[in-house]
Amino acid sequence: MAEKGVKVFGMWASPMAIRLEWALRLKSVVYEYVDEDLGNKSDALLRYNPVTKKVPVLVHDGKPVVESAIIVEYIDEAWKDGYPIMPADPYERAQARFWANFADEKCNAAVYPVFTATGEAQGKVVHEAQQCLKTLEKALEGKKFFGGDAVGYLDLVVGWYAYWLPIIEEVSGASVVTDEELPLMKAWFDRFLAVDVVKETLPPRDKLLALNTARREQLLTA
Repeated sequence: MAEKGVKVFGMWASPMAIRLEWALRLKSVVYEYVDEDLGNKSDALLRYNPVTKKVPVLVHDGKPVVESAIIVEYIDEAWKDGYPIMPADPYERAQARFWANFADEKCNAAVYPVFTATGEAQGKVVHEAQQCLKTLEKALEGKKFFGGDAVGYLDLVVGWYAYWLPIIEEVSGASVVTDEELPLMKAWFDRFLAVDVVKETLPPRDKLLALNTARREQLLTA
């Protein structure tokens, strides 16, 4: 008999895995969370995701779904009667998917180097990250959230910026999202982090800061 229920395989500090929890909580879906040790991955994780062997993985009634942005869409489709995550209008759905892909493919790649850059190189990567985020910020113009008046699909995809990016800034000494350079994004950070389902799932900041500080030092001395 197939396993019933909903299970999330994640890692407490993963900004991608938390997307699933936000989506499930918006839908009021009860789920079991399995925190993985990525240095010693469980047999269950490897069985459910034998291709990339990564978190997050959603297991719904014994069937695994992988890749966080895809999983968020799956959650919206599997529990149609709950909170609407994707826009109802086909054009707006296409736009949300476009910007989500832009963020994952372009902005994430621009933001990650800020974590380890130093000296003159840091100024360059900060500028590149800001330029990419300024482009993304256009999708926020005239709106409270990327989803409009309420949190939507794109908010969940880029929501990790609101919590993880200030930590990257603190450990690296860089300033990326400022009132001067990205005022709409900065204001959205505060609004997004005030949403109940977001606040309920955020990892402890001091623990996340310590982990990233140690990780940066390790990378810089490698």
